[in-house]
Amino acid sequence: MGIRRDSPKNSPRKKTTLKHLFDLDPKPYVGSPFPSPHRGGGGTDYEHDGILSAISYCTSVFTFTDPQESPSQQDLKRLKLMDVVSLLKSPKKPLHEQLFSPLMSMVSVNLFRPLPPPSKTSIVSALPDDEELSTFTPLWPHLQLVYDILLSLVLNVDSKKLKDYIDHQFIRNLLYLFQSEDPRERESLKNVFHRIYSRFTSYRSFMRKAMNEVFLHYVFETEKHCGIGELLEIWGSIINGFGVPLKEEHKLFLMRVLLPLHKPKGLQVYHRQLAYCVSQFVQKEPALGGVVVRGILRYWPITNCHKEVLLIGELEELVENIDPDQYRTLALPLCSRITRCFNSCNSQVAERALYVWNNEQFVKMASEAMKEVFPVVVEGMERNLKLHWSKSVKQLTENVKAMLEEMDPPLYDKCLREIHHRESEAHREQIKRQQKWDQIETAAAKHSHFLQPTKTICVSSH
Repeated sequence: MGIRRDSPKNSPRKKTTLKHLFDLDPKPYVGSPFPSPHRGGGGTDYEHDGILSAISYCTSVFTFTDPQESPSQQDLKRLKLMDVVSLLKSPKKPLHEQLFSPLMSMVSVNLFRPLPPPSKTSIVSALPDDEELSTFTPLWPHLQLVYDILLSLVLNVDSKKLKDYIDHQFIRNLLYLFQSEDPRERESLKNVFHRIYSRFTSYRSFMRKAMNEVFLHYVFETEKHCGIGELLEIWGSIINGFGVPLKEEHKLFLMRVLLPLHKPKGLQVYHRQLAYCVSQFVQKEPALGGVVVRGILRYWPITNCHKEVLLIGELEELVENIDPDQYRTLALPLCSRITRCFNSCNSQVAERALYVWNNEQFVKMASEAMKEVFPVVVEGMERNLKLHWSKSVKQLTENVKAMLEEMDPPLYDKCLREIHHRESEAHREQIKRQQKWDQIETAAAKHSHFLQPTKTICVSSH
């Protein structure tokens, strides 16, 4: 899409007469970015040519890192971009269709560029809302205005007129830019992409599939992408508009895309947006709660304590929206995982898991399968009281123990007796094992001369 200049090149030159001077507008529109149009027929061409000139100048790209670039030219481009933004936001008259092509060409030239190699901090140690670790692009003074121009076009121009310019390749190029390490650019991209999704209804299926490809490539191949959180925010708004009952396509997206996103080690960067998307599905169809809980348990981390704390909180929120008919089937796997968490040597994980027992819905779910749940939980409580190093964890364990004893005292006492019985049996087995080893060592000591190596003298003959 090259830049077209549709104004005539050889327009007849007007003579400067007294009547012509009177025809000029003595008070141009205040704040107008371009010269005021004449009242005669040639004024529109004059303004049109000025707009094209500004757009053409904005197609020149500055890197802001090359010492040979002129700062004055950079400032001039920024001013011309501001003029174009003012023109698009002006309510005086609609934008001429002949400007669509040069405008979209200018937007593409400025936005669609190769991104620098990712830095280690943005991938490995990036945390939510941590501006210190973010990398800011020096191009932002120009890019910000270009994104404003694109957003104004998407909002104010009929989508049918823009379909020739905003096509599938244009959308793929926008998705690529979500890998930018600059959070300001990703925020602008999110707004533009969401508006395109809402206005270009025929592109919605393609845009969902394209975003899913980014997610799957991130989960199963690279685990390196800066824009997963922003893409999930877009998906959160999309899911919010799904009708009930949910389509099979949307349920597959939950199971094959959203749940595996709990696996990567960078989960903490986008967990808030991911948890919102998942909870939206469960709120719309509570029967999906069982699938979601088992999926999260399948991707439970082994050594990442921070992820464990996040997932415990997500499970606690999900329990409040799960269909009560599934409480009995989910009680044992959920309580078993929570028990292993409050036995963790990490005090933050242990405390967060113990606080789950303050949730009324979680306690209600556990009470649906008390005979299966209590033996597991009580054994974990007793282990904490005997072996855990943290005093605060032991105190919280005492509080939860008192609550469980009140729920069903006979069952709790029965579980304690079974624990003591298993411990005594294990102690007797240990004594028998030690006695057998003592017998083996005694027998070996009696016949020690058989085990000693024979001494030989080697004589070499020369």
